[in-house]
Amino acid sequence: MNSTHIAKDAAEPRLTSYRWFVLLLCWLCFVLTSVDRSAWGPSSLDVGKSLAVPLASLGVFATTYYIGYVISNAGGGWLGDKFGGRNIISISLVGAGLFMHAFGSTTSAAVGIVVQGLVGFFAGAEYSAGIKLLTSWFRQKELGKVMGIYTSATALGVLVANTVVPRLIRHYDWTTSYHVFGAVSVVVGILCYIVLRAGPVFTAPTVKANGAKAGYAELFKNKDLMLVALSGFGGFWGTYGFVTWSNALMIKGHGISPITAGTIVSIYAVMGIFGKPLIGWISDKFDGARRVPAMIMYALFAIMLVVFGLMKSETGFMLAAPLLGLGAYCYLPMVVALVPDLVGTKNVGLAAGVINALWQLGSMLVPVVVGGVFAATHHNFLAALGTLAIGPVIALITMYFVNERSASA
Repeated sequence: MNSTHIAKDAAEPRLTSYRWFVLLLCWLCFVLTSVDRSAWGPSSLDVGKSLAVPLASLGVFATTYYIGYVISNAGGGWLGDKFGGRNIISISLVGAGLFMHAFGSTTSAAVGIVVQGLVGFFAGAEYSAGIKLLTSWFRQKELGKVMGIYTSATALGVLVANTVVPRLIRHYDWTTSYHVFGAVSVVVGILCYIVLRAGPVFTAPTVKANGAKAGYAELFKNKDLMLVALSGFGGFWGTYGFVTWSNALMIKGHGISPITAGTIVSIYAVMGIFGKPLIGWISDKFDGARRVPAMIMYALFAIMLVVFGLMKSETGFMLAAPLLGLGAYCYLPMVVALVPDLVGTKNVGLAAGVINALWQLGSMLVPVVVGGVFAATHHNFLAALGTLAIGPVIALITMYFVNERSASA
């Protein structure tokens, strides 16, 4: 009997209530990097006026941010496996916060573009570091719920940015929001370094310094993982294309006030805050099913982007925003949880970083494409939203071919 208990204890590390504090702090970090990213949407027109940047060129700032974000995701996961999630998440928050503050002080468009890239570079490393920490504290059977809570941060970041930034601009100016959120990011980054630690489940680094090349090669040979990468690319094309451009599109395309446009995008984001944990919990209850719920959300997302594009009034936008937000955010816990499902515990930080980098290519490319379409069609709102809808359609088709049980086959 005693030997059985000893063997069980060795196989099942004791998980304390501290892990929920880890989840809370990782979630807060993700909220802040999401605010840093989402602050651009409600401030873009004011930044453009201040730095003399035309409307069609504003997407360059967001694209440069995502270039930095993609680069750090591609390498940040390996760094998290090698140096630990706590160190990388702390550096990420402090670096992103300092460059947010620097962007709020810039008076040059060229400098601002470079600084946006640096904000993205530091902010991007946070995601895989958070995944690394969470998978060290939570077992695989809990990941749907955990990733639902964790990824709800992106929706809350959009909500906070679209609630706070327009009001800061109205009472102060666009630079204030970057100074405020930059300072908060630095403080939280320092707090993470002081209080976070890795958990007992997967504590040992899984990628050695001379094994990174082999780790990357193994990931790219995983067919189902690459299908998930392409699916997430399409989803992020729609989600972050909308977050980047929706405020300016509604203001310029339909004469909606900045405050109202921010409110509409906030409604869109609220559905993600509550919907992500719920769909993650439901997924866990149905034996960890990820693929079909993700497909349903992609379909809803594509349909509602077109419906939103057909709206012409403030009331119409308000009514369409909740269902649009449900589709735009609730696929994410499913595809995030699929990554450790498909790679197991090996190289989980590396896998999370690489796959998120591939997803974020959609976020990187879509701002320039939508800006070009909006300008070329003489500010046609439906054309811009239809361009966004292409992403979730691709995601839906790709997800159909994923074998979510391949890791255990």
